[in-house]
Amino acid sequence: MPSPVLHREQTSGHWKKGIQAGLPIAIGYMPVAFTFGLLAKAAGLSLFETLGMSFIVFAGASQYIALSMIAAASGAAELILTTFIMNIRHLLMSASLKERAEEEPKWLRAFYAFFITDETFSVAATSPEKKITGSYLLGLGIIAYSSWVLFSGVGYMMGAGLPAALQNSMGIALYAMFIALLVPAAKKSRKVIALAASAAILNCFFSMIPALSGGWGIILSTTISAVSIEFFMKGDEKSE
Repeated sequence: MPSPVLHREQTSGHWKKGIQAGLPIAIGYMPVAFTFGLLAKAAGLSLFETLGMSFIVFAGASQYIALSMIAAASGAAELILTTFIMNIRHLLMSASLKERAEEEPKWLRAFYAFFITDETFSVAATSPEKKITGSYLLGLGIIAYSSWVLFSGVGYMMGAGLPAALQNSMGIALYAMFIALLVPAAKKSRKVIALAASAAILNCFFSMIPALSGGWGIILSTTISAVSIEFFMKGDEKSE
């Protein structure tokens, strides 16, 4: 059994490795979080609400979707359900890392799991270490999380200083962001094109139903499209 001093040194070493591994992620998050802050200001959120969303949710795609749903006057239940559907993949990522993580109390593992994103998962999953320590995961997650929350606030405050006309026009940046994310994926897969097209068509149809709010229309169109495309186009991929 290692001595307490040696254990502290090892823990500190793993923590530093985690921070070093997460630094590129933190840098990459800066412009995305900054843009989120700008758009949150344009959507009418307060600084407290903007920071609160980044502090509690910590999921870029979900937060961008949430902004569009807030702009569409969607209800809380719709926002929560949409966020859950978009982030359900985190269950699989957490289960995968659990197989390589060292033994820790369940509450501590749950705490580490909060910091899992697509990027931190990729870095942790490709770590050369046979066992991933909690200190490493914490260092990796904290540096990325801090960058996301901090630059969400910076973006919001910078947005507050922009002219009113420019602030109002920032809403189009949200759609530009989604297009920028969609096009590269669509070039590599017919399924992505079919998914985007079918979801758009279904959402247009649902928007014509007065009894159905915009938020529920997004949830239904996304879910139905994802299930249908996966069922009918299973294994149908186009490589570049």
